[in-house]
Amino acid sequence: MKRILEAAESLRALDPTSTALARGLRKVIGRGTADRLLRGAWLGHPVHPLLVTLPIGAWISSVVLDLTGQPEAARRLVTIGLAATPPTVLTGLAEFSGLDRKQRRVGMVHAAANTLAAGCFLAANRSGRGAARAWTAAGLLAVSAGGALGGHLSYAQGAGVHRWSALEPRG
Repeated sequence: MKRILEAAESLRALDPTSTALARGLRKVIGRGTADRLLRGAWLGHPVHPLLVTLPIGAWISSVVLDLTGQPEAARRLVTIGLAATPPTVLTGLAEFSGLDRKQRRVGMVHAAANTLAAGCFLAANRSGRGAARAWTAAGLLAVSAGGALGGHLSYAQGAGVHRWSALEPRG
């Protein structure tokens, strides 16, 4: 598994796109209030890792409810996970704008996996029960890969570690 996660670090083909995206995000977000809000200076650490628990938790819990014969409750949890996705993505993009080259490579694959996951859960929400289970299984696989890559970014590559302190308002 470690080799798979580290392989994302060497995807040089992502560099032009990831560099342009980071620069564009930095121009839009800036280094002021929006940046501090989205990156968590007010909290003392990044907000993105906290927000990811909402869609992941909702989607995993939806499987449990579906398997215990509560498909309507499961569908509601999928909807909650989808509703939690935009703010999670927004804070992730803010973090992405400050990553170094290798971290951006992993971040691009992380974002792609999670975009695929959200698409699968959206399809599950719009499908009949049989097809919904297949979409949910695909979504769980994709969000698991995305989560593993996010963990790699944080724990192996140190993305965002102690960077928030530079964003704190000076008193």
